[in-house]
Amino acid sequence: MPDPDGQRAAEWAAGPPPSPAVQPGYGSDYQAPAPGSGPVPGNPYAQPLPLPQPPPPQYGPLPTYPPPSPVGPYAHPGQQRGFGVPLPPPPGERTKGAFRGRTAVLIAALVAALLVIGGGVYAVTGPGRGKPSAKESDAATPSGSPSVDQGDGKGAGGGPDEYDLNAGIKPGEAPVWLSSNRTELPGSGASQYGPWRVGDVVVKVMFKEITAHGVGDGREKWKITLESGLCGVPRAPSADGKLVVGVKASDSESAHCTHLQQIDLATGKAGWKTEVPQENSYDSAFEFNLVMTGGTVAVARSAVVSGFSVTDGRKLYGTSKTGGCYPAAVGGGGGRLFNVRNCPDPNDATGKPQVMIEEADPATGAPKWNYLYDKGWNLGRIYSADPLAVAAYHSDRKVWNITAFTPDGKVRSQTESKFGVQSRCNGWGDGSGDLHGCVGAVVDADTLYIAAGKPGKNLGIDTTDEVVAVDLGTGAEKWHAAAPKNRAMWPLAVEDGKLLVYIQSGAGAAGAIAAVPVAGGGDPQVVLASPDAAKGAESVFYPSLVRMVWAGGRFFLLNGRVYSPKPTEVSHAILSFGR
Repeated sequence: MPDPDGQRAAEWAAGPPPSPAVQPGYGSDYQAPAPGSGPVPGNPYAQPLPLPQPPPPQYGPLPTYPPPSPVGPYAHPGQQRGFGVPLPPPPGERTKGAFRGRTAVLIAALVAALLVIGGGVYAVTGPGRGKPSAKESDAATPSGSPSVDQGDGKGAGGGPDEYDLNAGIKPGEAPVWLSSNRTELPGSGASQYGPWRVGDVVVKVMFKEITAHGVGDGREKWKITLESGLCGVPRAPSADGKLVVGVKASDSESAHCTHLQQIDLATGKAGWKTEVPQENSYDSAFEFNLVMTGGTVAVARSAVVSGFSVTDGRKLYGTSKTGGCYPAAVGGGGGRLFNVRNCPDPNDATGKPQVMIEEADPATGAPKWNYLYDKGWNLGRIYSADPLAVAAYHSDRKVWNITAFTPDGKVRSQTESKFGVQSRCNGWGDGSGDLHGCVGAVVDADTLYIAAGKPGKNLGIDTTDEVVAVDLGTGAEKWHAAAPKNRAMWPLAVEDGKLLVYIQSGAGAAGAIAAVPVAGGGDPQVVLASPDAAKGAESVFYPSLVRMVWAGGRFFLLNGRVYSPKPTEVSHAILSFGR
């Protein structure tokens, strides 16, 4: 069966049902500020893109630190990149990078080069940890906000909000609403995560806030403000609408990630909060890599993984080294949990480790099976947990592949891909360890549908102007469907034998939802269009950072990063249109 958490969980009815399901949002791609996502004075729908930034310098292996394994595709003890800070991109990508230090010696050796890349805070030790405990949190601060433009010319505050997104709307077109950020943020802004539709609200996470907007009009329904900043967000909540996030020990910029906080997205209330106990002496992190599956929230950091009950915050298990392989990242969904492990060569402490993917029991952490990639291959992304389909890349050979697995871990198909995808969809040069960072991949029982384009000299591309269907049984390309000329396109979901795709605004046209027959492909046929007046607003949601979801007949587009509001500037946060 297709993965319900990874693709399309059962939709919530209007108002929270007794045992609801939630729509997954691909809100785990922790990335840097992108061109086009920042505020621009004057017309908020005519924001130019800054010039591309040069790629960062390349570095060799870093000094060892327990455990004695070199830098691989994922973070090692103390080598935490920091939640929401810039990441080092591959050559050709348009973002700046930053790197976290892990020891005083390493910091002294690399600080000058790191400052060239983008700066950062270099903390070796964080606040001490006491005894772990699960307790009810009083961090919820419900509030209302007028920060939504419903496209009626009466947006909040005047200035940029006076634009009418639905001016001249034609019969059959879907009204659009747009919400801009109204929260004061640090100078570099803040990353956003989500969106998740929960009944009659859509929820997003940013900085210290969890915010719900009405799906039909975008008005703020509730907001929870946490006591300190976020430092980890899973890609999707549990099936009953519970979200568990990582929270910093304090408001200090150098504070480490030490706690988990549960939020009930159906009610807008904060639940339990618990401290994550250290598994060993080097268990200290600036961020948590989180996944929620099978009633467990798994927490990966500093070469350890721990599991906690989503219901009450009780610790279920903790694990570190297994057979010489150290945990590096976690992923999963639909009741399945996957660990990615780095396996260093004991005879070559400075060389590249081999990478292993392992399925584990969410309740106990016990391994079920594993698959070890050949040396030089890095596991980049998980497209679906059930069936399991993943991407891996070989940075030296400049190739990437797609592997599909059977339920018991046998290779179903494995093929080196001839088409190109964004680096966020094969993991090359990303460095985040976020296994679910791909936006634009949909999987059913037998086929992967992925946003693609003409491959370039690097493994990541800028423009996705087609969708490729890949047979999971054979690895063969079944068909290609091209986007309209000069437009980008991303798959969203499979419904009634058709693949629904989002066609980005461009070439004088507004954004639209279109359908492609899954049997044979073909030209996308528009089934839901937004008004022409909204095309400017849609165009500034920069493609390499956006997060998008189709849920309950509505499309939600979330900017990956937002900035502080100013009297004559806007920073678009979330946009939606639908039936």
